[in-house]
Amino acid sequence: MFDKLKQAKDLLKLRQQAKQLQGELEQIRHTEERDGMKVTVNGTQNIVSLEVNGEEQKQMVDLINRAMKEIQKKSAKKMMEMGGGLSGLLGGMGQ
Repeated sequence: MFDKLKQAKDLLKLRQQAKQLQGELEQIRHTEERDGMKVTVNGTQNIVSLEVNGEEQKQMVDLINRAMKEIQKKSAKKMMEMGGGLSGLLGGMGQ
């Protein structure tokens, strides 16, 4: 029983660390400009803004970010099916 309690505490701590890391990554920004286009991306690989000839393209940003989120889900599912995921990367150490 104590082992399960320790695992729950460890999982909660990992979730808190992951949330903190995500918050820090969201603050990282990089902008590229070329030929009247400008895109800003954050550290979580989401597009923050997209401009074409000075006009903001919010619908395009939403569409691209939605597509990226879906492909990340599909990729994660495929890795899990192939025995991947975190435990696969750790060689079963997490078990």
